Amino acid sequence: MPDIRQSSAAPVSPTTSAARVSTPHRAGLLLILVLGSLTALAPLSMDLYLPALPRIAENLSTGEGTVQLTLTACLLGLAAGQLVAGPLSDALGRRRPLLVGLAVYVAATAACAAAPDARLFIAFRLVQGLSGAAGIVIARAVVRDLFDGLAAARFFASLMLVSGTAPILAPMLGGQILRVTSWRGVFVVLAVLGLAILAASALLLRETLPPERRHRGGLSETLRTMRGLLRDRPFTGYVLSGAFAFASLFAYVSGSSFAIQQVYGASPQTYSLLFGVNSVGLVAFGQLNGKVLLGRFRAHRVLLLGLGLMAASSAALVLLVTLTDAGLPWIAAALFVLASSLGLVMPTTTALSLQRAPHAAGTASALLGTVQFAAGALSPALAGLGSGGTALPMAAAMLAMALLAAVVFLAFCRPWRPTADPLATG
Repeated sequence: MPDIRQSSAAPVSPTTSAARVSTPHRAGLLLILVLGSLTALAPLSMDLYLPALPRIAENLSTGEGTVQLTLTACLLGLAAGQLVAGPLSDALGRRRPLLVGLAVYVAATAACAAAPDARLFIAFRLVQGLSGAAGIVIARAVVRDLFDGLAAARFFASLMLVSGTAPILAPMLGGQILRVTSWRGVFVVLAVLGLAILAASALLLRETLPPERRHRGGLSETLRTMRGLLRDRPFTGYVLSGAFAFASLFAYVSGSSFAIQQVYGASPQTYSLLFGVNSVGLVAFGQLNGKVLLGRFRAHRVLLLGLGLMAASSAALVLLVTLTDAGLPWIAAALFVLASSLGLVMPTTTALSLQRAPHAAGTASALLGTVQFAAGALSPALAGLGSGGTALPMAAAMLAMALLAAVVFLAFCRPWRPTADPLATG
């Protein structure tokens, strides 16, 4: 097995960006697999145990709302942890913060499997999110170290082949695990997967940020960098629109387990299959985005298309659950369109925002991920209101977040202005 520390592009300074990898196809397959696995930690941590949520509530003698707080705790941890891991990776390099974070993630996941009550379970999920954040934020920073512009956007789309496989397989695998063991076994599997990703990262992922490009100004410099990034209107617009789009998806992720199984009577296995089909759509649209749309059409037009599909599908879902007696196939179709449209939105907003911060990729990635997961953390609480025999709160939360994403993008980025494609500079 070749070592991607030798096969991938060498890190360079910002002044020699022409020497960067110019296209994702020149990056080694192992680089895609390792970075994709790191970005998959979040969906794995969320989706693998989704079919078990009703059983967890019963086993820990708690309510559905409390169990859904385990989603919120992990999301909050993922948000806050990125604020630490991203700037640390700008100061210390990418490898050390990454490996420490992964090691803590494995320990926290094992603790989740042994949690005796709901309160400790929520606490361990928070630590799991805090530590798992390192993989997500540093993977994005590594991509920005190696790629510019359109090449970065296409590489992020390529990563969805791996990270998008996680939500495809996770609920189905979780449903099958529940056939042979309890919900605790799901977290044992997660711990083993985390250990495998830690080993692969330690063995195969080289350092991409050389000492001469690191920032050692401490907390004050980090805060100044963040303040400067947030004052950049387009950067803030890309970050917020991507975050609200992500929140719309998480309204579905957190609410669909109860809505589809309890409101529409699906089994855990049927729910897992539907979830997997939606994830196939997300991956397929991501590949369409990276291989066909970006480069042929301006990135802003692609992003508008994705946001429009999200708003239309979530509006259709609200109408279906309020004005009709539509069955599960119609509900599943609307959810499929919404999930698929994220394949157009997420790689594009990620590449657009990081393109504006070549000097501090780790800090920019931290802001991007923190805002994203903080917005996503609001969704389980909103969608959880639909657990009393209706899917309307889940659908309404999805629509509200999708509309916010579109409004923020229009207000901050003003895509109607006749400017050059912002990804054409790489």
